[in-house]
Amino acid sequence: MNENTPRPTDSQPLHSDVLVVGAGIIGLAHAARALDAGYSVTVIDRDHQAVGASVRNFGHACITAQSGELYDIAQQGRPLWLEYAQRAGFWAAEAGAVVVAASETELQVLTELSTAREPGQVTLLSAAQVAAELGREDAAGIIGGARLRDDLRVDPRVTVAKLAAWLDCQDGGAVRWNTAALGFGPGEHRRTRVMTSRGPLEADQVFVCVGHDVDYLYPQLAADHKIRRCALQMARSTPNQPMDLGPAILTATSMLRYEAFTEGPSADKLRAEVAQNQPHLQQIEANVMFTQRPDGSLLLGDSHSYDLTQPPFLAESTTASLLQSIEKILGTSVEIEERWQGVYASSEVGPLLIAEAAPGVTVVSVTAGVGMTLSFGLAERNIASHLAPRQPLVELAR
Repeated sequence: MNENTPRPTDSQPLHSDVLVVGAGIIGLAHAARALDAGYSVTVIDRDHQAVGASVRNFGHACITAQSGELYDIAQQGRPLWLEYAQRAGFWAAEAGAVVVAASETELQVLTELSTAREPGQVTLLSAAQVAAELGREDAAGIIGGARLRDDLRVDPRVTVAKLAAWLDCQDGGAVRWNTAALGFGPGEHRRTRVMTSRGPLEADQVFVCVGHDVDYLYPQLAADHKIRRCALQMARSTPNQPMDLGPAILTATSMLRYEAFTEGPSADKLRAEVAQNQPHLQQIEANVMFTQRPDGSLLLGDSHSYDLTQPPFLAESTTASLLQSIEKILGTSVEIEERWQGVYASSEVGPLLIAEAAPGVTVVSVTAGVGMTLSFGLAERNIASHLAPRQPLVELAR
């Protein structure tokens, strides 16, 4: 928070044009786009730093594998990811993704997607080319694959922190950590008042971007949208891995989780094949994939389980199944440095929750595990639909 930014008091609530509740990537993307549209923005978060879904993932913007509206949103946000990486100073790589095919059915699914997309977006690879991407000297167990051109990669451990710090340094921007939203009501001059653990705040427009915790603030809305918490088991290897991976690496289990693949005519055959040949992965609803951070460590995962509340305990057998599958792809063993549980919002109703909870209060949650992928495109749409463009504050200050 800027040193000169006033603090709210019970008698004089601080006002900004836009208030964002939640400093994950969805909330910060909304804040960044609102600020660039010429509005003053305050972001609040109950924690002292971001520790939720935005830092517990692969840092993979899986743009190519989206379909329909989600594909349009992901593509709309892609250039914004690159723009804010430059402006906020975080690492972002146009490294794409490589999907490894270990069977003819897997390769057929990739071929169908390649045919359906514009030339060059999904490029089929030979077994030798995939092995080279993995840094392997042999292609045992690989029959081919595909490169997904448009996917991006960031480092999830630092991206949100750098974006928040950048926002807090901008004219008209403020990020207030350790400030929890407690309730919402009418304020002065038709504004919305948000009661917080540090006093009231008021804004003309509030975006509530709290991910899987919608039920803490709007339990009926969360129940109506059937939001559950999806828990993941993930791990990080030691930094000294003898490889240099550019793209994210996906597998057959990844294909079964994204509509661009499952819409193809061979998807059902692939699903049956995975169930027969890798039932242990199907049982834990695995997405066997991995990415490499700039320090060389690998982010490895993941499994999926769904419930309203998730117990914090990690099953060693799940981690072992994931690691065994990843080591088979890499052709080498991997030393684990740490493990954790990721959690994101999931819903059978649909992948997006965008709801007007009250006049001037919009709840935004990605309920499909692709928050990183959709963040900036979704923010661009919501800011455009809720706020009229102004002259950017940064230009007014010149």
